[in-house]
Formats: sequence, C-alpha cells, structure tokens
Amino acid sequence: MKVGFIGIGNMAGAIIKGMIQNGHTSNQDIYVHNTTPEKLTQFTGETGTQACSSNKELAAKVDVLVLAAKPNVFPSILADIKEEIAAHQPVVVSIAAGTTLQKLSDLLNEGHQTPIIRAMPNLNSQVGEGMTALCGNDYTTPEQLAFVLNMFQAIGETIVLPEKDFSTFTAIAGSSPAFVFLFIDSLARAAVKNGMSKDVATKIAAQAVLGSGKLVLDSKETPWNLIDQVSSPGGTTVEGILTLEDTGFISAITKATQAVITKDQDMMQQ
Repeated sequence: MKVGFIGIGNMAGAIIKGMIQNGHTSNQDIYVHNTTPEKLTQFTGETGTQACSSNKELAAKVDVLVLAAKPNVFPSILADIKEEIAAHQPVVVSIAAGTTLQKLSDLLNEGHQTPIIRAMPNLNSQVGEGMTALCGNDYTTPEQLAFVLNMFQAIGETIVLPEKDFSTFTAIAGSSPAFVFLFIDSLARAAVKNGMSKDVATKIAAQAVLGSGKLVLDSKETPWNLIDQVSSPGGTTVEGILTLEDTGFISAITKATQAVITKDQDMMQQ
C-alpha cells in the first residue's frame, strides 16, 4: 500500500523513519508534501521518500493519507483535497489532538463513506518507544485498521481504544512524558543540591525511570507491589515514599492528569 503524509514535522518524521527501518513500508511507497520546498527536498533526500508537488497530487496517489499538519489548517487542507479523497477513497488518518472523527467527517463535508482513523502517538515515538491509540469510524475495515496499527507499531506500542477514552489516553500517554521529564529533572536537581553534577545526575535518573518502566511492563506485579519490594522495613526508600505521600504526590499527579483530560475535552467542543 502507498502511504502519504501531509506535513513532515517531528512526529511525521519519526513515523516515516520507523516504517522504513522496520520494513513496514518501502520508502518508494511513501509520499510526502510540505509547504516549505527546502524542507521537503532535504527530507526526501535523507529518507528516499517521494515528494509530491501538492496535497492534491498526494491524495490522488496514496491508499493511506496521514494528516500530520497543525489541526488549525485542517479545514483548508481538506477543502482543497476532498474531491481527490472522494474519488480515490484513501484511508484518512489524523494525528491531531482534539480533532474527533465526527469533526474530520464534517470537514470533508461529503456524502461518501470515507474510512477515517484517529491516531494519537506520543513524543517517545521519536526513539521507537511510543504509545499510540487508534480508533476508526464505521467505514473503516478491520484490514485497514490492522494496516495502520502495524504502521504505528513501527515506532512503539499501539492500542485500539473507543474514542470516548481518547482524552484519558492523551493525559496518561500524550502529556505524561512531560510529567516524567519534570520528575527526572527534579531528581537530578536534588542530586545537584547534594554535590553531584547535573549531567551525571540526569543520566542516572533517566536510566532509573527507563528501567522502572520496563520492569512494570515485564513483571506480573502491580506497581504498588514493586514499591513494596524496594521498600525495606525502616529503610531509606520507605522514608522517601512516605514523604511523597505526605506532600501530596499522588494527589498532584491525579489533579494534573484530570486537568489534561478536561482541557482536551474542552478543545473537542470548539
């Protein structure tokens, strides 16, 4: 299948490079267009992908069309290519936050049964450890959904979720890397306070977080049971855990997550 990308920013670039490196799709079958000609030339030169002179040309050539531009330009993009989409019927995939399947269908303003898939990858896709959620509309076939799922598997893990859960997913997968970066930086700053260099402390903290995540995924234990394994009676770790609880760590994370969910739901109403 031929896959096209409108927009080649960081996320699109990560997806495309992952697809090529993992053998999901040949670079000869990946088509791209970008509004900046210099960036388009540089990107296709680096990846061996195929440049298109316009969004119309791209939409007419591909079987899967990924909208990787900013959501505020979706109305103009889809208005420009809706005839090509209606004629060629590619699967339309959006990676924009806050843009529902219904909104995408409304922007196409068509009576055709266009398959549309909403995808939410996260920043960690740039290092092949992403977490992506997918949901398709009523016109998406199981085969089309499976193809797109495998496409995003090239940059990490992928899960199919009901669209009603996308705001929650955005919070615990899309925004949470920023929370984790803040946690890593906070650990490093505490180490700096005690005489360690920031670079060394950041590396240590980041590796500890990386290994902890892998342990949760590989273990049959719950995160709380793993906490108990680290916390020796009367030891240093339990002292730190109790301090985190006493200063509202769990409550702060819960409130931050809820704030993201509420904001995402507000965006979808606009």
